[in-house]
Amino acid sequence: MDHLINHPGLIAGFSIIIIIMLLLDLGVFNKKSHEVSNKEALLWSVVWISLSMLFSGVIYWVVGWESFTQFQSAYWIEKALSVDNLFVFILVFGFFNVPKYLHHKVLFWGIIGALVFRAIFIFTGVELINMTYLPEMEIFGMNVRINAVLTLFGVFLLFAGIKSWSTQEDDDENKDFTKSPGARLVYKFFKVTKNFEGDRFFIYEQGKRIATPLFVVVAVIEFTDLIFAVDSIPAIFAIAPDDPFILYTSNIFAILGLRALYFLLANFMHMFSKLHYGLAVILAFIGVKMLISPFYHISSPISLAVVGGILLVSVIISFMFPAEHKEAKEE
Repeated sequence: MDHLINHPGLIAGFSIIIIIMLLLDLGVFNKKSHEVSNKEALLWSVVWISLSMLFSGVIYWVVGWESFTQFQSAYWIEKALSVDNLFVFILVFGFFNVPKYLHHKVLFWGIIGALVFRAIFIFTGVELINMTYLPEMEIFGMNVRINAVLTLFGVFLLFAGIKSWSTQEDDDENKDFTKSPGARLVYKFFKVTKNFEGDRFFIYEQGKRIATPLFVVVAVIEFTDLIFAVDSIPAIFAIAPDDPFILYTSNIFAILGLRALYFLLANFMHMFSKLHYGLAVILAFIGVKMLISPFYHISSPISLAVVGGILLVSVIISFMFPAEHKEAKEE
């Protein structure tokens, strides 16, 4: 099968798009910190989703149907699992009383960190997978090659899905985020001011650099993304374990659209109260897909249809049986 890795022009085009969009975002449209309106968030959500779909269309035209469905599957899996990130982001901002006009800057730099860490996870993971195929063996009368890493990921995701089904979203509401490893790391190496200093991460007092609470929040957001990557990155390996660029490009498009989605959905998260059940089923499905892959291959189009169907059903049920709305904590 043809892979995206064999088309350096597509990879270069992806890189140029991402760099230009990030420069426009930080240097032009959001040069000055401000509260993002629903209209602005909707516009950026449409822009990022449109760019993602356009890029997937180019993949279909250049590489083919299989790679197109792999991109779409990985993109929507990451997008869906990222909704849990949004819930935790709301809690983090509320816990630290971060003014709304600073939310965009925190999420921007959090996503810059995600660009780097996701690359490390994905490309390292693909190499590990390629190195851990066991010798061919006969099981149930079939000659199969089992991959040790994919099998471990499958078991992990199956149990993660079962655990997510029974976990209540309220479990994190009383969490002390100052005890997050990200916050502890900042407190260990820097003195931190008591109050925010505008949109600055550091200030200087008597020649010494002092961190602000805004920098602590960025560290907490970065660590939160790393924790959620433990679920989402193994999940997408079930889609295209031998094509890291399909996985990375789809993952980054989904992550970059997450910031706009946060501003769009922050006040409406209660309307998706049953979505975490759908995400639990998706994790379990992907875990099963990994475990049975040596014996039976579930194609990318089928995986895409299953993931899309589960998301649609869980969203419909959420609208039919909405949860009570809780006001976010604000300064």
